[in-house]
Amino acid sequence: MKAFIAAILPLGLAACAGVPAGEEVSRSAPNPQEQACLQAVTLTTDNGDVALLGSEFSEAGTLVRVGVGPDRVPWQCVAYADGSTAGVQSMSDEGYL
Repeated sequence: MKAFIAAILPLGLAACAGVPAGEEVSRSAPNPQEQACLQAVTLTTDNGDVALLGSEFSEAGTLVRVGVGPDRVPWQCVAYADGSTAGVQSMSDEGYL
């Protein structure tokens, strides 16, 4: 039994570590922070054609990457656990909507 626990313990700890920075997780629906940034980018760009490109969780705030329009022009946003957002900005052409 001890050998079994010793063999699976590293696997369990690896799963708790989360996804390494820069890697994306595929899932069917955006989490609340991702949804908040999708909405913030939609309001900022006045364009409802947005898609989640990826996100990187942090306890300080989740960085969310959003594609806008048919070309999926990259934007980013920081979302917080309380539902607020900040730092909505284009990653391709500052100031261009």
